[in-house]
Amino acid sequence: MDHAKINNKTTIRLRGQIERITFVNEDNGFTIAKVRVFGQDDLVTVTGTLISPTPGEVLEMQGEWVMHPRYGEQFKIIDCKTAIPATIYGIQKYLGSGLVKGIGPVMAKRIVKKFGKDTLDIIEEDPDRLMEVEGIGKKRIEMIKEAWKEQKEIRKVMLFLQGHGISSGYATKIFKQYGDRAIQIVTENPYRLANDIFGIGFVTADSIAFKLGFPKDSQMRIESGIIYVLQKLANEGHVYYPYKGLIKKSIKILDVDRDIIETALTSLTLKDQIVIKDLGEDSKSSGETKAVYLSMFHLCETAVAEKLISLLNAPKGIRKADSKKALEWVQKELALSLAEKQTKAVLASMENKVMIITGGPGTGKTTIINAILKIFLKLTDKVMLAAPTGRAAKRMSETTGYEAKTIHRMLEFSMREKKFKKDELDPLECDMLIIDEASMIDTVLMYNLLKAVPPEATLILVGDVNQLPSVGAGNILKDIINSNILPVVELNEIFRQAKESKIIINAHRINKGQMPLFDLKDQANDFFFFEQNDPQKLLEIIVDLVKTRIPKKFAFDPINEIQVLSPMRRGIVGTGNLNTRLQEALNPSGKTLSRGTKKFRINDKVMQIKNNYDKEVFNGDMGQITDINHEEQEVTVQYDRNYPVHYDFSELDEIVLAYAVSVHKSQGSEYPAVVIPLVTQHYILLQRNLIYTAVTRGQKLVVLAGAKKALVMGIKNNRTQRRYTNLANILRSLSHQADHDSCFTITCQQA
Repeated sequence: MDHAKINNKTTIRLRGQIERITFVNEDNGFTIAKVRVFGQDDLVTVTGTLISPTPGEVLEMQGEWVMHPRYGEQFKIIDCKTAIPATIYGIQKYLGSGLVKGIGPVMAKRIVKKFGKDTLDIIEEDPDRLMEVEGIGKKRIEMIKEAWKEQKEIRKVMLFLQGHGISSGYATKIFKQYGDRAIQIVTENPYRLANDIFGIGFVTADSIAFKLGFPKDSQMRIESGIIYVLQKLANEGHVYYPYKGLIKKSIKILDVDRDIIETALTSLTLKDQIVIKDLGEDSKSSGETKAVYLSMFHLCETAVAEKLISLLNAPKGIRKADSKKALEWVQKELALSLAEKQTKAVLASMENKVMIITGGPGTGKTTIINAILKIFLKLTDKVMLAAPTGRAAKRMSETTGYEAKTIHRMLEFSMREKKFKKDELDPLECDMLIIDEASMIDTVLMYNLLKAVPPEATLILVGDVNQLPSVGAGNILKDIINSNILPVVELNEIFRQAKESKIIINAHRINKGQMPLFDLKDQANDFFFFEQNDPQKLLEIIVDLVKTRIPKKFAFDPINEIQVLSPMRRGIVGTGNLNTRLQEALNPSGKTLSRGTKKFRINDKVMQIKNNYDKEVFNGDMGQITDINHEEQEVTVQYDRNYPVHYDFSELDEIVLAYAVSVHKSQGSEYPAVVIPLVTQHYILLQRNLIYTAVTRGQKLVVLAGAKKALVMGIKNNRTQRRYTNLANILRSLSHQADHDSCFTITCQQA
């Protein structure tokens, strides 16, 4: 131990080897680690920003001793350099930490046993000698060579990035995206990171740019900032945003004058990155006369309207059948008598090119799908069924006995071309397409779907318009219904069998703004409420319900059959904290991978949180971890399909624990049992359609737990958050134009 100076401040020098990592903040690289300081017996707790800390690594640190009120004496790092581990133990720990792909703890032990202190020199200078170690072949040596080379490059990138305010957690991703051009690209245009790298936002990119000397009013910054604001708004569901509102938000985030923002908006328009559109006469009363779109969303929204009108007016590809006879026949086939609204829906499907069927649980949507399917299969063999999620498609297959696919799979995404194969040039081979859970379809997915629907096909959209809208931008189902240009059959009668379910009865009560009914004495009850106003005590109740009480009473598997649905991510009973506690309770031990504060274990329930077309897994897909391979640096997840999906360690920010998920992410899925925490701290998101959506996810059991006041607040709040979309207006306008053109054609023919 000696003394040095940094910025005229006297510091202490320590040299030691990392024994274990206690904590890493992935956002800023702040680390707490236990270090074996050379010349001292006891482990020392060190804190500070470290570059990808690895057990076994030797650190040359400068800093100062501080006294933490709770954890005692710690060494606070001010400056730090890494050195090659000197001891055999250190080398073994260093290699076995997962630093190098192809070398796990077991293989590290064998290599170090063979080569001792020369191990790292041999990997660097003569890696082919690793063949001398049992279990290492040519394939693994090539993997180790590549990983070792990549690690050296990543370290160089990390040193640069950390010096400019970005955490080491993203270094691998940046290196994978840009390769050895990473430093050059970040130096020239740091704002590219926000668009190119999942998880890095504009704020981080802006911080790097500032440290690189980019001025606050640089055009690159202002244009990137506006695109960031529009993307953030799209993530909140908006297809466009009002011009004045966008300027206000941009000024707040970018801290520049209005005229600079307006100049950048003009520039972005000329570059075709955004579209500024006049909203017309209808919007003037609200003061929102101009809309600003990201170009992609303008294209998609306009094309959705055009394609729906075109599809509506194109001739049917299926021969016309006698509706009355078909109706009589299908009722005999199904051995039931259809209700008035169900009959109306079946007849409408035979008479129209495009239609919508909407209704809550227990109103007979599945019966109608089965009836329509049976009739159309008599008329054509080109019938397709699809849904937005894997679970919804699987359920559709089970209830119809006919194959249903996810929309993504049906449209056949090409990994090579990075687009869907099915489009206008290669349309779906179908005369009839039925889409279930249509409330989940966002604007971009609807655009890609309609591109692939052949003009002669009949399209039927089935969904519950009272549920939450799609996770992505838009409000497709509601906008189409509100346009009044398509036939819509709304189902509101609960059928006799469904009336036996308190879940269905209460879902409809909630939808009407009424409090659900609770009867704890009813032994056949499937709907419960546990009142607890204290969030900390509520957390313990939820863990107990999931781990013990529900499995004991109803025999549900706590991991695979019980799902906790929370309105929010943050807070004591937000999804983040619930997942940590439920993982401890339900899957406390076994093979574990720690990535900063995250822990993944074999058998953990996880969810994909972004669309990954290469892996064919999509936002909201849920699966279970089946393997963690430290040598290959891979985590394997099994989703609802026949093949496993592999994640490199650097891709693990694409999945999260899913013992608890947000209500939004649960759309399209149903679970045997759901537990829904409700606290007044969630008041911002407590809305009737959110509680209704959560309750309708439960098949056999729904348990609400929390403050009755929060439940009342949510059910009374029917003011859903506005989404800025223009689809309904465009549809009406195009429909009137089509009617006008049709009348004009008839007049000309008569003349």
